[in-house]
Amino acid sequence: MRPEIAADFLGRVRYDEPMSEHTSWHAGGPAEVFFAPRDADDLAAFLRALAPDVPVVWVGLGSNLLVREGGIRGVVIATPGAFTRIERRSQSRIYCQASVPCARIARSCVNWGLSQGEFFSGIPGTLGGALAMNAGAFGDETWRHVLSVETIDRHGQRRTRAAAQFRIGYRRVDWPDEAPAEWFLSAELQFEPAGAARTDAVRALTQRRRETQPLGAWSCGSVFKNPPGDHAARLIEAAGLKGYRIGDAVVSDKHANFIVNEGRARPAELEQLIGHVRATVRQVHGIELEPEVRIIGEAAAASPGDDHGARH
Repeated sequence: MRPEIAADFLGRVRYDEPMSEHTSWHAGGPAEVFFAPRDADDLAAFLRALAPDVPVVWVGLGSNLLVREGGIRGVVIATPGAFTRIERRSQSRIYCQASVPCARIARSCVNWGLSQGEFFSGIPGTLGGALAMNAGAFGDETWRHVLSVETIDRHGQRRTRAAAQFRIGYRRVDWPDEAPAEWFLSAELQFEPAGAARTDAVRALTQRRRETQPLGAWSCGSVFKNPPGDHAARLIEAAGLKGYRIGDAVVSDKHANFIVNEGRARPAELEQLIGHVRATVRQVHGIELEPEVRIIGEAAAASPGDDHGARH
């Protein structure tokens, strides 16, 4: 049974919205209900009007997300059209809303003469996603620069939380024990003033990404976390998996920690390839790779002829 939507929002929700149009893998089943808020007040009103037992999934640019073919029950809230403000608050601090692309944060730091923000040029997606998983690149991480965050909970209540309230680890963020289910709306970030704008540094890191990652391909970015003292890409390549494919899901020849959709990869094929890579690395190296990508939604019912098989 579909969630009941308040009359004020009926004209602005979409039903059975294909998530393939909202993920960087260009694959994914339908969202039962899909809603794009205009701003924080609009979002709060929508959440308050939802029955408390309706599941809610928050999606930004979908750059770290695999939605299974059975789709997502409940409500998907998509934020790319809102929460896009970024501004300088002081000599070393900036305010940034959750839907700002990380690449824009890097460029803004350059324009404002701030150092340490260059690493954001290596993170696909938005600040909201980077906050949720402590995303990092080029030796730096998001939460090393967070002073405070603004959040919103399932009932539309907003809070400001200090960074010290969270337990932060490698690609992991643990919320305060007493916190209800919340999502990030914005953050105040701190960087160091630079003597001059770091345009060359950002340009160099962007070029490095272009040379080492399949940036033009449909992918989710890095699929696996780096294990302690090693790199997932090295382990995958050493296991002979570059170019391994299941259907149109392929381990990138350019960067082994990227799985690309070469056109018509189904979510089940992408998930199967993730599992195959994990199993092979475990067998060859004795190391268990932990996925960085979020896999959500329900699997599709099996049907005859679904087995496409794997090949190199």
